[in-house]
Amino acid sequence: MDALPDNHYCRIAQGHEYHGPYHDFEYGFSVDSDDVLFERLMLEINQAGLSWLTILKKRNGLRTAYHGFSIKRVAGYGGEDRARLMQDTQGIRNALKIDAAISNARTLLDIRVTHTSFLGWLDHYHPLTKTDWVKLFKETFRFTGGEITGSFLMSIGYLPGAHHLACPVYEKIAALGPRWME
Repeated sequence: MDALPDNHYCRIAQGHEYHGPYHDFEYGFSVDSDDVLFERLMLEINQAGLSWLTILKKRNGLRTAYHGFSIKRVAGYGGEDRARLMQDTQGIRNALKIDAAISNARTLLDIRVTHTSFLGWLDHYHPLTKTDWVKLFKETFRFTGGEITGSFLMSIGYLPGAHHLACPVYEKIAALGPRWME
């Protein structure tokens, strides 16, 4: 097995105040909660054009601003909530990203009707190639291009690549049987 490269995320995250806990306990692990899946998707969307460190630092602020990433609550947001989010310095004040969060939450409510849950929807289409996932996400959600979709799916264990083979977390995730290994 190759040694962990110095510039790989698994190496960079080691011992880091923000990257470390995310890398060691969340990144690449399967997720069962729809609200957590929504949070992960929204974090990836909000990261576009910014560093992942910025998002990790703002994560608690985003969680507060979006009411714990409650799909039902965010789907009900109106003009006042949108205006509040545009003024919230703890979050990401980008109208396109805010509108995507609200729209995507509403889409997820529809998905819950047709597939019981976001997870049920993901499992319904699994396995797909990254290209097919990107096409499906672009057809279904707002602000979900190739990088966002791929990063989201890696972060929840549907696509490989979250961890280097030499990373100790890789073995932990492999032992849990992530969807990409099926």
